[in-house]
Amino acid sequence: MQVTGILSWIVRSWTDVENNIVSVERVQEYANTPKENAHLAADWPTTGSIQFEDYGLQYRKGLDWALKGISVNIQDKEKVGIVGRTGAGKSSLALAIFRILEAASGRIYIDEVDIAQLGLRDLRSRITIIPQDPVLFSGSLRMNLDPFDDCSDEELWRALELAHLSAFVRALPDTLQHQCCEGGENLSVGQRQLLCLARALLRKSKILLLDEATAAVDLEMDQLIQSTIRTHFNHCTVLTIAHRLNTRGAIVEVDAPARLIQQQGHFYQMCHQAGIV
Repeated sequence: MQVTGILSWIVRSWTDVENNIVSVERVQEYANTPKENAHLAADWPTTGSIQFEDYGLQYRKGLDWALKGISVNIQDKEKVGIVGRTGAGKSSLALAIFRILEAASGRIYIDEVDIAQLGLRDLRSRITIIPQDPVLFSGSLRMNLDPFDDCSDEELWRALELAHLSAFVRALPDTLQHQCCEGGENLSVGQRQLLCLARALLRKSKILLLDEATAAVDLEMDQLIQSTIRTHFNHCTVLTIAHRLNTRGAIVEVDAPARLIQQQGHFYQMCHQAGIV
């Protein structure tokens, strides 16, 4: 009986030692990980240029490439459309720019800075996205629009007006203090997307990503939103993600829309199917 107890103690002790060794190895691994220590100017990015250099992305090692061999230069203030069917890798580009997923090959430069060398907070705080599934948190409309309390009420109302949402908010009993449920469940999807547009207007970033940002609004509202984006983001680099073109993971055509139609390639086929040409 005593021998059995001693053996059990030895097994437990050895297991504890093994676990502690693994913990020490993990601490050492993190201690030796290269630091993201690029020093940024307060107004970075100043132009909003983006360069993909032979960029590749995998969701997990061993899986097919979500993006492969992406090499493209996007100049400051350019308005770029990214089109393709579901699964083509369009939203993966957004994940790549925000470093939600890390590069499997190649690099991305913003204003000639390798974003892999930046801290995630520094990077993500300088870029704005209006996602397909708008993100709202439990709290007031004001907090959702301006979580760091940087803007005045006048600026908030101006942004809501430009986002075509001021009439709706003024009609609420608590206006800006109206409480949103977790995920904004007490608002329609269209209203949530318009709030994200207003939030983007307040942030004044040099780079704006639109990931199917008007998917949940009607055609008339879509046209109003597009007009707002053209007018009030004319100083920004804007990447707009859309669906319905059969490509996968690679850039097959890059040019102005009129010239792509003349070439009668992939983009022409998409426009033909939509009845545009």
